[in-house]
Amino acid sequence: MRVRLKGLNFSRKRLADGTLRTYWYAWRNGPLLRGEPGTPEFIASYNAAVAIKATTPQGVILSVLQGYQASEDFRSLADSTRRGYVALITRIEKEFGDFPLSGLTDRRTRGIFMAWRDRLASNSGRRQADYAWSVLARVLSWALDRGLVAANPCTHGGRLYRGSRADKIWTDADEATFLERAPAHLHLPLLLALWTGQRQGDLLRLPWSGYDGRHIRLRQSKTGRRVQIRVGAPLKAALDAAPRRSTIMLTNNDGKPWTSDGFRASWRKAQHGGGDRDDHRALAARRALNPRRPLSRPRPGARRQRHRQARTAEMTRPR
Repeated sequence: MRVRLKGLNFSRKRLADGTLRTYWYAWRNGPLLRGEPGTPEFIASYNAAVAIKATTPQGVILSVLQGYQASEDFRSLADSTRRGYVALITRIEKEFGDFPLSGLTDRRTRGIFMAWRDRLASNSGRRQADYAWSVLARVLSWALDRGLVAANPCTHGGRLYRGSRADKIWTDADEATFLERAPAHLHLPLLLALWTGQRQGDLLRLPWSGYDGRHIRLRQSKTGRRVQIRVGAPLKAALDAAPRRSTIMLTNNDGKPWTSDGFRASWRKAQHGGGDRDDHRALAARRALNPRRPLSRPRPGARRQRHRQARTAEMTRPR
């Protein structure tokens, strides 16, 4: 007998080895189900997920976390952003799922949340702790706007991470080494990244129709903004010489558009032994701000500091 399960959702992903895999969920943005459809394990996993959803207690943070994941605010986020949020929301549920919403107005609650962030920083790193804090703050802000909670104790929490990414910025030597060692089909992705500064996902979806010989036009998936980028001479030469094997500009060795996972796997493999620097967007920003500056040297400090030094030099100059 066939059993129809209500609300099932699925997604397909191409793995690094090229195989296509289907993942089943109890509902959209719901928990991942175990087993294959139609098997007893699959049905038991679905029933367990539905039972948990039906018995979600009210008046606790868990209800707010699940409400946010079912909201349009959450669904409108990029796929990669949603995946990152779900992983952190799961950690928040384990720690504060039964925390009463009435306790959010207590002044001690902020200290409890900050102590949790400190523990995350010790175990998972400061950047991950800041990310988790910002997700919790966003969920509570969403709930506050809808009258579901009376306070958001995570506002203006500051950041723990103060590191610099200067050691991750590509230099001329890194660029030359990569172009020398990497497969030819990865050269154009590198040049596009360095000369446009756009995100990987946006470049992997970029069609040839977005290039008119002088400009690249695209819509950023994260911000929704439409941007127009003037194409520099090295990138123009590479684009004009590239074979158009698909309507999509960037293709793999088989001439097919990249999947996100497939591209990351190939990129990591090509980078191995050529340095771990991956901040091409910082390099692109430096190139755009001052194309005459040698890219192997970082730009000076913050703008205010440079202006202050210039004013000091002007004031102390002999008259």
